[in-house]
Amino acid sequence: MSPKAAFVNALTFARVPLIFIWLALALVEEFNSSPPVIFFAGAAMFLSGITDAFDGALARKWNVVSPLGKMADPLMDKVFYVVAFPALTWLVLHQGDSVHSVVMLLFTILYILRDLWVTFLRSVGTLFGADGSAMWLGKVRTALSFPAAGWIYAYIVFNDCEIVKGWEGAMLVSCYAVEGFMIALNLVSFVTYTRAYKPYLKKALEHR
Repeated sequence: MSPKAAFVNALTFARVPLIFIWLALALVEEFNSSPPVIFFAGAAMFLSGITDAFDGALARKWNVVSPLGKMADPLMDKVFYVVAFPALTWLVLHQGDSVHSVVMLLFTILYILRDLWVTFLRSVGTLFGADGSAMWLGKVRTALSFPAAGWIYAYIVFNDCEIVKGWEGAMLVSCYAVEGFMIALNLVSFVTYTRAYKPYLKKALEHR
């Protein structure tokens, strides 16, 4: 493996330890608030998300795109979702906002169900030679998922801080707007992928 390919793979797999570092620091911050912990937690989440923006781009630029990378990249994205969004749901609930925690619970369930369904559709499609590459809508969803998680975490952390005093309502509305948009995007993506793979589902049902 060339040094460039090794670097790209390392960048892809770095998403997992970084998001777990965020999880650990976020839990510490929740029970013992500290500006340095907030900073490093935010930095870990940011770096975890930013790896998605650069690993694929560098792989294409350096011509080191590999089957491993194509499989690992979406898997690392899913690990990010499975760690970040349930943790964010718990953090909201722990702060006593039951309504917001219900919205986050719905948000998280839809995210995970959408990914499971699309993985199933791609598996069925490969049986009949379908191209399992991500659709543009799926790429947009992935790209927006990382800043969405970051914004939700920023709201959770700064909601009770003096620096945002008087802006709590506006921050909550913006948080709901982000979550609502991402829920809608997940539903549209769910429908889009289902329509695209419908012929393969029919073939699978008819196959003997």
